[in-house]
Amino acid sequence: MTGPLPITVVILTFNEAPHIRRCLERIRPLVQRMVVIDSFSTDDTPSIARACGAEVLQRRWLNYADQFQWALDNAGITTEWVLRLDADEYFEPASVDEILHRLGTLPPDVTGVNFRRKVIFRGRWIRFGGFYPTILLRLWRHGAARIESRWMDEHVVLQRGRSVTFAHDFVDENLNDISWWTDKHNGYATRQMIDFVAQEQQLFARDSALEKSQSGQARLKRLLKVHVFARMPLYLRGTLYFLFRYFILLGFLDGRQGFLFHFLQGWWNWMLVDAKIDEARSFIARHGLEAFKLHLHDRWGYRL
Repeated sequence: MTGPLPITVVILTFNEAPHIRRCLERIRPLVQRMVVIDSFSTDDTPSIARACGAEVLQRRWLNYADQFQWALDNAGITTEWVLRLDADEYFEPASVDEILHRLGTLPPDVTGVNFRRKVIFRGRWIRFGGFYPTILLRLWRHGAARIESRWMDEHVVLQRGRSVTFAHDFVDENLNDISWWTDKHNGYATRQMIDFVAQEQQLFARDSALEKSQSGQARLKRLLKVHVFARMPLYLRGTLYFLFRYFILLGFLDGRQGFLFHFLQGWWNWMLVDAKIDEARSFIARHGLEAFKLHLHDRWGYRL
């Protein structure tokens, strides 16, 4: 087959001017439609996206799952396939060729396609520490999948049919500096805290669709996170996770940049999550659950 294929790519953005052109220009030959859901960026993201041929819709941000599901429900998607992509991600040429040659040959019962994610951090491919390959469902037949309703670590889950895994990679390469990176992960840590505390306090039912889905890497990781990692003592689990990842899973082979990545993303990030959980538990003990909900809204703008 030759492009464009009957695919709509959906990309969520907020201040992604350093990335959005690269993302759109690399995917444009492959897809019929590009839709950017922008959370009222204050930089040139919307204008760059329009100049690259994308349609831009704007909506206030709550969390990734809420925003993406809104796009699926409201963007008027009519193509056979839907592709999920982040602004700082792109497909390698070999992966584009594979999609062009294989997508039209898939039988009707194949409703999803998994891809291998390659993370590049400060110019270094993170190959070890359990990070490569991370296999993710990113392309599916329209109407055959939904995104989990979670505050963090959301996945697209098939509701019918089966998936196949293509051989080539897509790349996650953020070009921002380390201050931006740590600010971003501070936000991630807050949403992880909300997920954990919400389950402890039974604020809403946990979306367990991935845990009940077909076997796969994402499902196994989620089961370990929910049934093993989440039950470990605060602060200890982040330390053990980093040691396991860095030494047992050979993260030290990723060199100097790899050490920084595994330390920050594997240890610092989870210590920060646990500190926020600890703080939230203390707040609830002193002021009550309803006051905590108000605090989430007043402090971070999150409404449960």
